[in-house]
Amino acid sequence: MPLPSTRALFRATPLILAMALGAAHAAPQSKLLELAKKEQQPYLDTLRDLVHIESGSKDVAGVKKIAEYIAAKLKAQGAKVEVITPTDIYRLDDTPEQVGPMVHAEFKGKGASRIMLIAHMDTVYLPGMLKDQPFRVEGDKAYGLGIADDKQGVALILHIAPLLKKLGIEDFGTLTVLINGDEEISSPGARSTITKLGAEQDAVFSFEGGGTDGGLRLATSGIGSAYLKVQGKASHAGAKPEDGVNALYELSHQLLQMKDMSKPEDGLKLNWTVSKAGTNRNVIPAEATAQADARALRVADFTALEKAMQDKIGNKLLPASKVELKFEVRRPPLEANDTARKLAAHAQGIYDQELKLPMKVMNKATGGGTDAAFAALKAKGGVIEGFGLSGYGAHSNDAEYVHIDTIAPRLYLTARMIQDLSRGQIK
Repeated sequence: MPLPSTRALFRATPLILAMALGAAHAAPQSKLLELAKKEQQPYLDTLRDLVHIESGSKDVAGVKKIAEYIAAKLKAQGAKVEVITPTDIYRLDDTPEQVGPMVHAEFKGKGASRIMLIAHMDTVYLPGMLKDQPFRVEGDKAYGLGIADDKQGVALILHIAPLLKKLGIEDFGTLTVLINGDEEISSPGARSTITKLGAEQDAVFSFEGGGTDGGLRLATSGIGSAYLKVQGKASHAGAKPEDGVNALYELSHQLLQMKDMSKPEDGLKLNWTVSKAGTNRNVIPAEATAQADARALRVADFTALEKAMQDKIGNKLLPASKVELKFEVRRPPLEANDTARKLAAHAQGIYDQELKLPMKVMNKATGGGTDAAFAALKAKGGVIEGFGLSGYGAHSNDAEYVHIDTIAPRLYLTARMIQDLSRGQIK
């Protein structure tokens, strides 16, 4: 028989669900389920507050304001909280002079497990755009500026500790929260902190949205950029072209010898997409530049690609030219390990067996761009992406929304994962 809608499911009692769906492999924890449902309106109130603070990545004042709101909430919940101004900044081609802060918080329990929850508070939007996407609820959807990416994730994290406290769940050792303010510009200030803290955890749950189907992700593509610069020598193109060093010729040579470096069968892609050379029709160009987009499924593939490209540029068409290559790893790939697979299988069981909701677990990369990849770089524990609400319209001007019906299931899932991991129940 067809599955009930999420809304219908969370209006029903566990007894009615069991009768409607047949014998279950496992019953939901009724007190947790009840509290998760009761948390829906307080969650929406928090989400409204977050949406109404504009926090574009380059609006440092706005990011600081939302960081203060988040820090105050976490401190009131009993966490040790600090707002960190990044100092170890990985300078990318488009990194602004200043980047937003991070909020780092720790809750101490009575156990030994170390679990980290991550999300980001910055958005892609410019100041003044809030008036076009104010928070509003229409039917089973909540709309707002940056609501799906990623203020819903921040709000979920802000409601986890109170839920655990009401249930008396304190089996964890340390529950760490890290919310950064520069994710939309590739996390130049937060990446080193995310990696450092990620290496210390038994599990990292990232609260980017679960997409339209609410699936979890164990792998994402990495994103890289290559910048090629050729210095030549200008001269008169008609009277004395031989006195110049044509940077455009050398750039063309370099691009052609690097045109077949992709390995699509392995998920490695390198495509040159932007180029520029010359100033005037009658002047031999003294400078030429090009940019490439790179994608990879493994961290090692980016390392090998950069080395191969550096080797290539030594082979020049014009010996008098100067060729420089800069390679940026904007985001590493997220690669699944065995621990992540076990955690995801447990989460899938909770959804399928206790909540009677379908959940996909994606083992193969379908796209790039997640801070979970930084958390996984040196991690021994498992890292899972997609703990956020289902929604749609990220980065759009007027259609960004989340499904209200997924609030209680996601709160339930996160609390259960923290509880079961801390009690050694995930095998």
